[in-house]
Amino acid sequence: MAHVHLDVTDHVALVTMDNPPVNAQPIAFMEALTEVFDSFNDRDDVRVVVLTGAGRCFSAGADLKNRPDLSEPGTRWRRNRIVRESSYAIADCAKPVIAAVNGPALGAGMGLVASCDIIVASEEAVFGLPEVDVGLMGGGKHAARVFPHSLVRRMMLTGYRAPATEIYRRGIIEACLPAAELMPYAMAMARMIAAKSPLATRLAKDSMRTIETMTLRDGYIYEQTNTAKLSTTHDAAEAVSAFVEKRAPVFLGR
Repeated sequence: MAHVHLDVTDHVALVTMDNPPVNAQPIAFMEALTEVFDSFNDRDDVRVVVLTGAGRCFSAGADLKNRPDLSEPGTRWRRNRIVRESSYAIADCAKPVIAAVNGPALGAGMGLVASCDIIVASEEAVFGLPEVDVGLMGGGKHAARVFPHSLVRRMMLTGYRAPATEIYRRGIIEACLPAAELMPYAMAMARMIAAKSPLATRLAKDSMRTIETMTLRDGYIYEQTNTAKLSTTHDAAEAVSAFVEKRAPVFLGR
């Protein structure tokens, strides 16, 4: 698939964005990313996803050199819709997604990071919303889900690029590692998740995604409902049996 490489091994899908030199995002790139993430919802061989970038950059955001002719009626709105859906495809993916941020994640690239469930980064990574420097804006709402109020505004108003060391110090990401250690760490975490009941992780992500905008009471009720659904499944019974018998569980996803 153009711009996006996919490798699935042991229930872990590794998605690598590959549009040299900085993994900028033209329309074809965003459509390919949406397509591959949508496919995971129907694939039993995928239980968790790792998203990263090829080369030294995660993604520098929108492709400013190959923008479509926005003077054509409807083009601007179609492009905006495609941009939105590439992030939603990640956030709405039924399977957990780990962002392995190997380098700069800027603008729309930072939007992809903020749409993931877990974020780990290399020491070479930076995060920013530099659109103000080219007379544009965007990504604030996605970033505000993950990054603090003042920092997001600083990024949007000044173009500040926060290094991964700062983001880790603030407790926003799970790890900040030497470049050589990033992918082994991310893949080990992915394999840990993949070893859990796929039904449990699917319902856990569904809960986390859904309760985000709910009140405490309504959110807890929703979680309890998913817990009740899970308690009657084969995987739940298998987890208990495996614990009692001191063996590794064999999950079937049902």
